[in-house]
Amino acid sequence: MRHVLTLSRQLTLFLALGLMVLAWPLHAADRDRIDAFLKTTGFDVALDSIAFASASAPDMLGMEPNSFGSDWTRITEEVFDTEVMHAIAVDILSETLSDEALLHAVEFYASDLGQRLVEAENASHMMEDDEAKQAEGRALVARMVEDGSDRLELLKRLNRAVDSGDTALRALQEIQLRFLLAAAAAGVIELQADPQDMREMLKRNEGSMRRALQASALAGAAYTYQDFSKEDLEAYAEALENPLMQEVYQLLNAVQYEIMANRFEVLAVEMADLHPVQDI
Repeated sequence: MRHVLTLSRQLTLFLALGLMVLAWPLHAADRDRIDAFLKTTGFDVALDSIAFASASAPDMLGMEPNSFGSDWTRITEEVFDTEVMHAIAVDILSETLSDEALLHAVEFYASDLGQRLVEAENASHMMEDDEAKQAEGRALVARMVEDGSDRLELLKRLNRAVDSGDTALRALQEIQLRFLLAAAAAGVIELQADPQDMREMLKRNEGSMRRALQASALAGAAYTYQDFSKEDLEAYAEALENPLMQEVYQLLNAVQYEIMANRFEVLAVEMADLHPVQDI
């Protein structure tokens, strides 16, 4: 079944997600240590939560989310298989993450504060009702604004530390474009704009997209870290701003976004064989 998309539908936002050019270190960590690193830092759970992104795919293509019935559940479970995503992450990180950066991150996240942060972040990642999380987070932000709380600046500082540039914005644009092009190549949709026109439209909408991502990230941080003291948040911000931790997060962001783009491209190909459920 072929769907025709207008340019405005093509540019629907889906998750707060360019990919980064990676500098390969002289010494890379081995796979067993990468596995331990993923578990200690909680990034293994963040990878598992990528599967939730599949819910956005039909809407991006102008289709109803429930069009494919049980076929959709089956195919998304296969494409977003956690073992596959984990293997991709280990492959990339074992070739790119330096021993020094790995040990630095593990030392922090193995501490008492680090483990409490991992527990809170894991619970936040695996909360399927993102709308409820965002609503509670926005309410917390509104309360901080009303009270003039300096926690708000701490949360913004945390968010800047894990995405110091426009990484999420560039990734959102790249993942979206790659998914649409893959779906068009597979015959799932018919595009009414060429890739250059789509890139230009994305560029024109960067301001609103950036504000939406920042607001979403702030609400998410408010929800995730609501039970942590200001002292805890200050210590976390200082840890994240360390150059070695910056190296870690640049790589983790790049890995997560590349896995998302890869899985959405595979999903686009698989969707060509799905058949929407027909009302009788």
